[in-house]
Parts: sequence; C-alpha cells; structure tokens
Amino acid sequence: MDTDFVPFAHTPIPHFKQFTLVNQTPQIKALMTILRNKDTPRRDFVFYSDRLFRILMEEGMGHLPFSEEIVETPTAAKYVGLKFESKLCGVSIIRAGESMESALRQICPHCRIGKILIQRSEDGQAVPKLYYTKVPKDIASRQVLLLDPMLATGGSAICAIEELIKLGVPEERILFLNLLATPEGVEAILSRFPSMSICSIALDEKLDEQKYIIPGLGDFGDRYFGTDH
Repeated sequence: MDTDFVPFAHTPIPHFKQFTLVNQTPQIKALMTILRNKDTPRRDFVFYSDRLFRILMEEGMGHLPFSEEIVETPTAAKYVGLKFESKLCGVSIIRAGESMESALRQICPHCRIGKILIQRSEDGQAVPKLYYTKVPKDIASRQVLLLDPMLATGGSAICAIEELIKLGVPEERILFLNLLATPEGVEAILSRFPSMSICSIALDEKLDEQKYIIPGLGDFGDRYFGTDH
C-alpha cells in the first residue's frame, strides 16, 4: 500500500512562502485520523492532540531566527553552532489556544506566556471583538508564537495580530501555530500581514457555507476541554 500522503490534492496549497505545512508523514496522518474520528473519547483526543502540539512546537522552533555561536566541547575543540536570536513569548488565543501552552513549556520551559481573549459579537454580524489582553511588558522585543489550534476564516487571528502589532511587535516576529488550517484562512491572514509566518499540522479542504472546516474535526475546544456534552 502506498503510504505517501498528500493533503487534499485537489485543493491548492496557498502559494505563500510564509506558510509551512508540517511534513505529512504516515504518523501525522494517523494521529490526525484519531482526532477527526467523532467517536474518539476525550481522553484519547487530549493525549493525541498534545502529541501533535509537541511536533508542531518543534517544527515552529526551526523557523525562528538564529545567529552563530561558537562553543568549546569537552574535548577542548571548538564547535560553530547556533543560538536563538531573541527571547520568546507564547500568546494563546483563549480558550482553545491554552491547550497548546503545555507543549510549548515542555520544549521552552522559561518561555513567557500571554493571553488574548476574542469573542464574536452577538449583534448577528459575528464580528471578532477584543475583550482582554495580558502579555509581558517587553513583548515588543520578543519573538511571538501565536497559539490557536484552528484557523478557519482567520477573523479572530487577524484581531489578535492587530493587537500584537499595536503593542509594538514587528509583523515579521509573529509566527502563528495551529493544528488545522484552511486555504481561506491562510489567504486572509498572509494577504493582510505578508511579513509574518504560519505553521500548521494539516491543511483542510475548505470552509462550507456555515464557515465550518471541511472535513475538520469539530469544535476543538469543546472536545479538548470536555464541554461538548
């Protein structure tokens, strides 16, 4: 059996150099299959989501800026290596983004964490509205990892990115990490903020008329936090 996996070959992946899709290995496909299954129990959904988040964080770290560093090894030899160029800050979009914080802390235990709360207006327009922001005072000097598992229309993410830019974060220092993205969402964000980057585990086919991700995996926050019943 051919194990090569091309995500929705009939769907063009957005031609943005700032968009990175994690290498679609059989393991990635298997883990995503578990999450997409509507019968997967919450315990397994959380466990395998956390595994994927760890993979996503490792991939994301590889896209951060590095500079040369020379160290001496235990054999008294010189090694020309690399070091992170700037301090990090993870910013989660409440509430689903908070599910990604643990994976970030596992690989970067001293990383600062900020929060942004955005909700849809109740006037029938469904317009994202910023309600709360709490980030480190020196966030403008940090590399920001924006965290949200699902990128659908991109509306909430755009609102969060605008807030980060108002706080002094250069656009090119923002890396948006998500589990699942749509071509529409990637297009909306990178067309508006062409200097930032996005890294995703999976790119789905489309949004339907109700703006649901197809094939998707349902409401991530409800399934992860157990509020879907």
